[in-house]
Amino acid sequence: MRAAVSLALALALAAAPAQARPGSGALKFAQLGPDLPTPGETRLASGAPGPAYWQQRADYRIDVEVVDAERPRIVGRERITYANQSPHELTYLWLQLDQNRLRRDALGWLAETAPGFERFGYRELQRLLAMETFEGGVRLGPVLVDGKPAAHTVVHTMMRVDLPRPLAAGRSVQLDLSWEHDIVNAKVIWARGGYEQLDEQNRIYTIAQWYPRMAAYTDYQGWQHKQFLGRGEFTLELGDFDVRITVPADHVVAATGVLKNPEEVLDRAWRDRLAQAAKAKSPVLIITRPEAEARAAAAPATGKKTWRFQATNVRDFAFASSRAFLWDAMAAGRALAMSYYPPQAEPLWRRFSTQAVAHTLEVYGRMTFEYPYPVAISVNGPIGGMEYPMISFNGPRAEDDGTYYDRAGEGKRWKYSKYGLISVVIHEVGHNWFPMIINSDERQWSWMDEGLNTFVQFVAEQEWEAEYPSWRGHPRNIVDYMKSTEQVPIMTNSESILQFGNNAYAKPATALNILRETILGREAFDFAFRTYAQRWRFRHPEPADLFRTLEDASGVDLDWFWRGWFYTTDHVDQALVGVRAYELDTRNPAIEKPKAKAEREETYVSVTREREAKRQADGFVPRLNRFPDLKDFYDDYDPDAVTAKDRADFEKFLAELEPEERAALETQRHFFVLDFENRGGLVMPIILRLTYEGGEREVVRLPAEIWKQDADRVSKLFVTRQPIVRVELDPFFEIADADVSNNQWPREPVKTRFQLFKEKRVPNAMQDAAAAEKQAAEDAAKAAAPPSAAPPPAATATRPPPRAPRSLSLCACVS
Repeated sequence: MRAAVSLALALALAAAPAQARPGSGALKFAQLGPDLPTPGETRLASGAPGPAYWQQRADYRIDVEVVDAERPRIVGRERITYANQSPHELTYLWLQLDQNRLRRDALGWLAETAPGFERFGYRELQRLLAMETFEGGVRLGPVLVDGKPAAHTVVHTMMRVDLPRPLAAGRSVQLDLSWEHDIVNAKVIWARGGYEQLDEQNRIYTIAQWYPRMAAYTDYQGWQHKQFLGRGEFTLELGDFDVRITVPADHVVAATGVLKNPEEVLDRAWRDRLAQAAKAKSPVLIITRPEAEARAAAAPATGKKTWRFQATNVRDFAFASSRAFLWDAMAAGRALAMSYYPPQAEPLWRRFSTQAVAHTLEVYGRMTFEYPYPVAISVNGPIGGMEYPMISFNGPRAEDDGTYYDRAGEGKRWKYSKYGLISVVIHEVGHNWFPMIINSDERQWSWMDEGLNTFVQFVAEQEWEAEYPSWRGHPRNIVDYMKSTEQVPIMTNSESILQFGNNAYAKPATALNILRETILGREAFDFAFRTYAQRWRFRHPEPADLFRTLEDASGVDLDWFWRGWFYTTDHVDQALVGVRAYELDTRNPAIEKPKAKAEREETYVSVTREREAKRQADGFVPRLNRFPDLKDFYDDYDPDAVTAKDRADFEKFLAELEPEERAALETQRHFFVLDFENRGGLVMPIILRLTYEGGEREVVRLPAEIWKQDADRVSKLFVTRQPIVRVELDPFFEIADADVSNNQWPREPVKTRFQLFKEKRVPNAMQDAAAAEKQAAEDAAKAAAPPSAAPPPAATATRPPPRAPRSLSLCACVS
């Protein structure tokens, strides 16, 4: 006969948990299939491009001149060869005219809402005033299709060109355009390209989105002609570029692609140094500071030079031009890492920029695929941070005195900080992968390039130095945003995002970091992430392709993760709400009766009982003791005494057990049930650190699937050899838990600091007037007094050196 072995509750250490909701996990773990585009032969269910995948191609031949005048402008002409590689017949083409965003009647300008006047700055007012006079927008010449004039219609920042006859699948067409537009002062009017006035006769031009570009035509969208309102960036087709850039003769040009006429535009010494840099392991100055300063100080050249660049398989082209550039370069794998910057950027740029470029190529190459282009360039100028194929514009530089901040922060600290520069260079150069090569739709999904790029940037930053102060990527840094009410899901169109930096950059980057460190592990995640990158390089991925590939390559169902992090605004708040300790009832009266007595005496506490005991100790005699005849059987009866019957019953109980049951009864184990609540809504793994009575620690990781049936409350049994004396939930801050005050047992006090407040003086107009009158009288008396003899020289005293300001942390550097 088998006897039941019961687990009797010995001690409850917390109140009963909140009400459970069985079945609530079904929604959290519902598969994403119905919400994603239906896979097919173009895009497979595995997340890979299918055998029917196609994309368009656009090749460009451009001649452009930068007119460096009081009113600087771009004048250009181009020929686009557009190849229809889709299976569809096209009757018109769409092009992007991004410079129309700077027209005063631009859709994006008119759609701007009023600023917050609590922090209305000088820069904002200057921008508004400058827009009153700046003549923005593209001025188009004739538009030709295969050499003949074509009808065309401009719709804000897009232009439709009507084809004289349909463009069949597999056929190509040539478009010829000429245009010009003014160049914006990017230090006054915010833009993604423009110029900076360094001094009276020197400018830096960073030229981007400067030519009519083909819009993308894809299998998932058709024509992507959503208007450029200023935030959602670009969706473009890949192709080859042959670009001739005419600038003043004393300018130096950095651009997408390879310089094809160095003998015509570079000094012999520069060419020699460039050859040396191609083999160097640290930056080599191609143009030195004395050379740059001499050029900048000389009278501007009256002649012109034309620089020719060619780029293969890129989606865009940008360039920079100035007579004030220093230039350094070094080898970075099979590419050349280079930086262009004015003397004002020293010493920050010479020390860090090109090294940061090389570091980016190294880390991103390992995380995805080797950098495929011949050059990678970082340019200092008026743009805080902007990316294009092979070239990026980055703003941070040193203060005028050559000093700079160490850690980046908001406003001025970011503009003049060491880590601000390193981080922005890594980020913008990293954009060569996302989205320049992994060619996602920026106009629709900002996070697909910004979020993925910020994640790999975080990896690169952590490999730059120990304890690198990354802004984004650490789970604890995203908590305040995730528990805020001012947010929308990541899967929101670029123009409708609230808190753009947190939504499109920080949250997806943090999500991927958690996926790598906590859910999949580095090995599995890195393989899956590389698979996605290699599948979709030089192609157009969609969000579903990323989601499906990471599941396909990792072998882990992640639909719950994508749904929670990308489709909702839930946050993580796990709470440890109960710890219950259970003991196994051995049924042995010699063990259980003394134990029950000790527990009863320990728990039976009464203030009356305590005080009556003290009275008896002080001499009071209870009535029962004064009248012995009141005593009966029960006054001497001990219910906790072990009787012969107790022993016989126990022996009978043991005899009825199977050997394995008897062995189980004799086990020496402790049973703890931990109760958890999901208060934030986002299901995540439960990570615990248990401390045992002997001091030993153990980390336990429970998968997110523990919430699969009840997403609000779960309990977990732990069977241990030693009693648990301490429990810590999320001990390494790896899941972005919003409230850590409920993450420990026993509970810990919430620690914080406060400052003493000194009441400020309330202005007193009478006192202020009297003080001013007294000061005026003293000043008048001093002015009327005859000049006195010079005082004797004071004794020489040793003065302590001046102290640095306590409120700033500056890194003084020698140029």
